[in-house]
Amino acid sequence: MQDRYIKVVPVTITVPVLPVVSITIGLSLLLWVLFPIMSFVLFYVPEGIVTPLADDAAVLAAPLDETQDFSKASTWFPKNPAKKTVTPVDTYTLTIPKLRIKDAIVKIGTDDLSKNLIHYGGTGLPGQPGNTVIFGHSVLPSFYNPKDYLTIFSLIPTLKEGDDLYIKFDGVDYRYKVVSQRITEPADVSGLEQQYDDSYITLVTCVPPGTYWKRLWLTAQEQPFGEVAP
Repeated sequence: MQDRYIKVVPVTITVPVLPVVSITIGLSLLLWVLFPIMSFVLFYVPEGIVTPLADDAAVLAAPLDETQDFSKASTWFPKNPAKKTVTPVDTYTLTIPKLRIKDAIVKIGTDDLSKNLIHYGGTGLPGQPGNTVIFGHSVLPSFYNPKDYLTIFSLIPTLKEGDDLYIKFDGVDYRYKVVSQRITEPADVSGLEQQYDDSYITLVTCVPPGTYWKRLWLTAQEQPFGEVAP
């Protein structure tokens, strides 16, 4: 009986490397962009600090125009424009140690959020009874830079009740502590309302980070100095 030899030819499966690499990179970038947004939506409910979404008459029916330039404060509330305010001081500074923000410039009566933070005209002045409302731009947290005014408020949602904020206005230092946060629809202007039982500051930015879907209003109340501002 004659032996028979069968030659086995190995089968090679060729996987195109470039498309696989491209798809992997694309999925990674998509996850990188979506993760902070989804995690904010799913998990950002700090106990004791976020109040319910506003649902009263202050929420206007006008839809959000995503083509607007939100680096301009005037586009945020077009139906409630900032009032022209004449004060002896039109510039002051904001410091938030937890976020590494030091002496950020706040200007009254300007519009360009890429150059500074903006004090919404017609709201209270620091150190006086009333509510000082300060607008700041935000982007994805990955791009956060405390010295860049286009990213400066990206981490505002991470502040918690009791965190310190400092204002220097007209040569006087003021200390504030965070007392509340709330998230509203874009057209809700209730956070601009004034209350005169004490001095408050309210920081406003867009959330989730990197979007213009909602507005976050963080309010802090003036406190006596127990320590020197950094």
